[in-house]
Amino acid sequence: MSGRTDDTPLADYERDLPPRQPRKSYTVHRTSRPPRLDGRAACPAWERAPWSEEFVDIEGELKPTPRLSTRFKALWDDEHLYVACWMDELDLWATLTERDSVIFHDNDIELFLNPSCDGLNYYELEVNARNTVWDLVLHKPYRMGGRDDSVWHIEGLRTAIHLDGTLNDPATTDRGWGIEIAIPFRSLNAHSDPPRAPRPGDRWLANLSRVQWDLETAGGVYRKIPDRPEHNWVWSPQGLIDMHVPLRWGWIEFGA
Repeated sequence: MSGRTDDTPLADYERDLPPRQPRKSYTVHRTSRPPRLDGRAACPAWERAPWSEEFVDIEGELKPTPRLSTRFKALWDDEHLYVACWMDELDLWATLTERDSVIFHDNDIELFLNPSCDGLNYYELEVNARNTVWDLVLHKPYRMGGRDDSVWHIEGLRTAIHLDGTLNDPATTDRGWGIEIAIPFRSLNAHSDPPRAPRPGDRWLANLSRVQWDLETAGGVYRKIPDRPEHNWVWSPQGLIDMHVPLRWGWIEFGA
């Protein structure tokens, strides 16, 4: 399940891209008891998992530090990968309610996994503050002609959201939102047949991205400020505005 990122034909398509940013790494500790999923990451199981570094702009050192804090932590056992994320937020906002909507049209958090570490057959999960999910698989990146497969689902996926504030209410000042995710290893079937859990010492390419829009209030409701692009804040910087360059993601290593 682990591999080298420099022995792949995908390396060729990076030649015309901006320089790489330093790659981050995170050790996913093994847990003997699954965490209780409520979006808070506060149950005893999570005490074993350290928080990551603060997220940075997707372009890394080329752009300022994000104005809002974002961090994640992760655990694993024989059945699941568990990921928790906390996002400071002054204006809790989400509109999309249908599964497999284009969730990044709202503020969201996104998880990317490439267990084969070759930039192919990778998984993406996007979730907004309404706990609406878009899960998909790509067999190769978009810039290589890849297309997302949203018919594919993470079977057995569980997600939980905690809101510290009031959703879609400009009259209040909010504090943030959290998410906890449980992904069954048996559901990740695009890169391995049959799919299996990792072994201690395995490494996967992975990244997390937070999409954040600038909002204004009109008629008592939030709306995006026209003609402003979204902010892209990530755990491990890509060096360009494109999450679909898997060979630039960070490493997660499965500990004992």
